[in-house]
Amino acid sequence: MNHPENLYYSKEHTWARVEGDTAYVGITDFAQSQLGEILFVEMPEVDDEITQDETFGVVESSKKASDLFAPISGTVLEINEKLDDEPEYINEDAYDAWIIKVQLSDKGELDNLLSSADYQSSIK
Repeated sequence: MNHPENLYYSKEHTWARVEGDTAYVGITDFAQSQLGEILFVEMPEVDDEITQDETFGVVESSKKASDLFAPISGTVLEINEKLDDEPEYINEDAYDAWIIKVQLSDKGELDNLLSSADYQSSIK
């Protein structure tokens, strides 16, 4: 399974790709493989505040619905509208199919997340 080294990972199977003071957030390749075919993604609204380790949405698949847990805290700047019409894109490329873009409120929270190697160890 692919887990890019340039991302931060949560124990709840979400990732963050940080670019300056913003981050793109999505679910991991492992998570999408466990969920099966993704049918719907419930996302927050632009300008919503999200909090690290708290739910910010839901992903529904052919197997179940699962809460999405924020890897970081901040303000939602953008949602990936492509997922409204093509939620299965997450199954095709979990690391390109980001769910939300967030303005980080505390970059120090990144220290609470896992590296690629640590995440891979956690899912074995």
